[in-house]
Amino acid sequence: MATHRQALAAILFLYTRVLQVELPWLTSIGRPRERHRLPVVLSRDEVGRVLAVMTGEHALLARLLYGTGMRMSEALQLRVKDIDFDHRSIVVRSGKGGKDRALMLPEALAEPLRDQLRQARAVWSADRDANVPGVWLPDALERKYPRAGQSWPWFWVFPQGRLSRDPRSGIVRRHFLYAQTFQRAFKRAVLASRVAKAATPHCLRHSFATHLLQSGYDIRTVQSLLGHTDVSTTMIYTHVLKVGGAGVRSPLDSLGGQARPRE
Repeated sequence: MATHRQALAAILFLYTRVLQVELPWLTSIGRPRERHRLPVVLSRDEVGRVLAVMTGEHALLARLLYGTGMRMSEALQLRVKDIDFDHRSIVVRSGKGGKDRALMLPEALAEPLRDQLRQARAVWSADRDANVPGVWLPDALERKYPRAGQSWPWFWVFPQGRLSRDPRSGIVRRHFLYAQTFQRAFKRAVLASRVAKAATPHCLRHSFATHLLQSGYDIRTVQSLLGHTDVSTTMIYTHVLKVGGAGVRSPLDSLGGQARPRE
């Protein structure tokens, strides 16, 4: 739906503003129907079972997604400077829509993150000793601070184990952990924990939001933590709460013993 609107706006701008050509027939073009699908949400027990079988940095990454509600791409691209242990906060830079937002740093992850940073620093030190080019920075920053990519504050919290060629510049440098690597580890954990849902890493974000609402936090607080521009996007999680134990009681349950089949 959003892609269709964006493409249509681009065509209209090109013809009406640049080429000065009116296209009245564009108004008759059909619009795709917006489909609302409920997110896959794991229960607290299911989240615990999945996390329990994960190990290493994949386990930490999964706990970080569930503990903060970050998108997987935001967590993978987290840099050292954006973790503030003193204020127990994590800053997501240039999230979806180019927005920054501050999140809580779960107390349970403080020490694991410190351990992860110690491991990441060892990788960073080895790169500096080997004169490996610095990590990728947004173009404007790389032009303004050409040596910033070699500094520790800008290094990845979850660095990839081996160097790879940057497809944009051709430079061989340290990338952050590949998304596919984590997705495969998460899928194995879901199977091993026998969770009978089509769960992906993004379900941890859905579960974070739903469990906060179940705990009584208001919708605006959850909207801010998720980084949603429109509260209507966050409202999808209230639909999840309206079913099951937190919603309407089924009339079948009111029948009591009458609903049981005869033997």
